[in-house]
Amino acid sequence: MSQQGSTTGFSSSIGLNVPQRYFHSRRVKKGEVSQPWLAKKDPREKWVTIIPCIGLFFGLGIAGILIWHGISSVVNHKYCPVLMEDWSNGFREEIWSREVQVGGYGNGLFDYTTDTPENSFVGEDGRLHIRPTLQDEKLINTDNVLNLTAMGICTSAILKDCVIATNATNRTIINPVKSARIHTRKSASIRYGRVEVRAKLSKGKWLWPAIWMMPVENTYGAWPRSGEIDIAESRGNNWQYSQGGNDIISSTLHWGPDPANNGWWRTNVKHRALHTTYADKYHTFGLEWSEKYIFTYVDSRLLQVLYTNFQEPLWKRGNFPIASQNGSRYIDPWSQTGHPSTPFDQKFYLILNVAVGGTNGWFEDGKDLKPWVDGSPGAKKDFWDAREEWYSTWENNGDMIVDTVKMWQQCD
Repeated sequence: MSQQGSTTGFSSSIGLNVPQRYFHSRRVKKGEVSQPWLAKKDPREKWVTIIPCIGLFFGLGIAGILIWHGISSVVNHKYCPVLMEDWSNGFREEIWSREVQVGGYGNGLFDYTTDTPENSFVGEDGRLHIRPTLQDEKLINTDNVLNLTAMGICTSAILKDCVIATNATNRTIINPVKSARIHTRKSASIRYGRVEVRAKLSKGKWLWPAIWMMPVENTYGAWPRSGEIDIAESRGNNWQYSQGGNDIISSTLHWGPDPANNGWWRTNVKHRALHTTYADKYHTFGLEWSEKYIFTYVDSRLLQVLYTNFQEPLWKRGNFPIASQNGSRYIDPWSQTGHPSTPFDQKFYLILNVAVGGTNGWFEDGKDLKPWVDGSPGAKKDFWDAREEWYSTWENNGDMIVDTVKMWQQCD
């Protein structure tokens, strides 16, 4: 034994490749060895095969049901073209209306929307550019009044949307940035259908590019009673911005009895770009809308962002309070239609714009060195004073560049 052990150690030490051998008796013929486990099978062993098979078929069944439900819930309707815009004929003023306002839909925006080619134009690349530009300093540095109504160019009937002033005493100023907001209200609107906008969104601090829709008529009352559809809106800040920068878009439906009770948070979804941003390359921002559902998507209908079905009335889904803060009882403004989709059962038109800043919380106070506070009367002035910091981040002039716009009406 001692010799065998030393031999084995010697073989290992010199690295001999000795094949391992197993014992086999030549006297034992095949079939002569007893195999008692074959005589009686354990009935539990078959479940080792059956249970995984059941799980597999069950999983396939669930997958099939989910696929069927997805396909059945999104009907392939027939669509008729309403607007096919590729800008080959330049900026068509018979199609696109420019809004001239200083109000900003109650969001306290810092931009004054103009009707000039400085802020909305078809460039040499054959695409629409919506470009924010700095305000004339003399309107900000000295006391002035900008009265768009007196100039005959204001597109709003609300006085505060048309008149703004610079007052050094209370630190209020005329909107520090000029930009553009264009729409198709007079030319192209749809009630159920599809919209696709191929665009590259703005890049730069405190920019707010948006592709959205509003009702042609406020059939059910003032906003948000008659609804709003935000197909895609973003922030121009970079991907490190805490609220989500230009690598994220939001899709939202706004609906409710008044601004204090807006059900938007029940129909709001964010979507992050994969390995890129929405400002670095062109993407198609889409909407599909029918009597039974609304969904938004990016680049393909298969890549849905927001999906909202109308299986129950929105008033019920909103779970709104019985009365407003002043004690007025809320009455369902949509019940008389009999449509669960109300207020999203009327004609809506398309809006494209690049907003700047604002005091409605879209840019949260105290985040990422935000230079103004929403509640301050001098918010615009604080923003203007920090322009050397934020204006240098506006790549490509802060442009939102729109390649094509397509709108179809459901016609089946």
